[in-house]
Amino acid sequence: MLKKATMSWEAIYGHDEIVERFRRALTRRRLASTFLFVGPAGVGKMKFARELAKALLCERHDEAELTACDQCPACRQVAAGSHPDLFVVAKPDDKSVIPIDLLIGDVEHRRREGLCHDIALKAFRGGRRIAIIDDADFLNQEGANCLLKTLEEPPPNSVIILISASEQKQLPTIRSRCQVIRFRPLSEQAVAEILVSRDDVAGPQETRRIAERSGGSVARAFELADAESAEFRQTLRAHFDNPNWNPQQLVGAISSHVDAAGKDATARRTRLVQVVNQAADYFREAMLTASRAGGESETGAALRQAAWTNDPLRAAECVDRCLDAQAHVHANANQATLIECWIDDLASLTRV
Repeated sequence: MLKKATMSWEAIYGHDEIVERFRRALTRRRLASTFLFVGPAGVGKMKFARELAKALLCERHDEAELTACDQCPACRQVAAGSHPDLFVVAKPDDKSVIPIDLLIGDVEHRRREGLCHDIALKAFRGGRRIAIIDDADFLNQEGANCLLKTLEEPPPNSVIILISASEQKQLPTIRSRCQVIRFRPLSEQAVAEILVSRDDVAGPQETRRIAERSGGSVARAFELADAESAEFRQTLRAHFDNPNWNPQQLVGAISSHVDAAGKDATARRTRLVQVVNQAADYFREAMLTASRAGGESETGAALRQAAWTNDPLRAAECVDRCLDAQAHVHANANQATLIECWIDDLASLTRV
């Protein structure tokens, strides 16, 4: 059984060292005010941030213990998302960036509303005020500049946490004002235990297989465990395994798969991101297969049928094109046009 953090941190897997780092800082009364949580998607950064906020705002335990009782009014409010001293900002589903209105108020209430204003007020319950900015990778130049003064001069007893996939996605002015906390991918054992606890996978062999392919991401593991997603992965691979695959047919298959997610824009976007990730995985595997002599992989035999896979650089270009497509999905590009352009480009790259 994997060792987990104790007490209120028992649901946080794989980040015990970070918990202890925060606990030592509180014991020494040297807790910083601004943090940048960086690491791959699906490893628990946001979950950790919420648990940290709950532990800091708990009304029954001393702050230095960094343990939430999960029973006091403050803990219950944090869990319900209604604590008056906790502010969470994230990119709205219908936006390509975090609107500055969420940071400094709308045009009529500039600097009198929004996160930067609220975090500077006196704590409602007499303790700290905490702000969490999820999706910080979607801060544009204007939004980042709005945050700078608050990050430069954090209000007393405030904690501000930005959550990002990578330091490089943040402006240097933001990075330099934050203490960077790096979250590593979870171990295969941790991912497997989470899957078992959620009853997401049938059988230990399937659980182990998914954990091995998850890359340490729980979100990725859940995607791999989804039957519909797994079925389409095979459709995608069948196209790419064919040296003469038809781009128009694949565009139609992807469009139908995305449409099946329903009319909700978020669900459709999530499904398209999954498809792009599946394609990127395929081409990463192709790149590795082409790079090692006599190597085998799940699709190794099929990959060698296509002459282009002898060129790892071309496979790497396909991976890059998938990453570009993913960024365009998050930027709310027209999905029909995006799919067509992305698949046409992949077809050009994989043509001998």
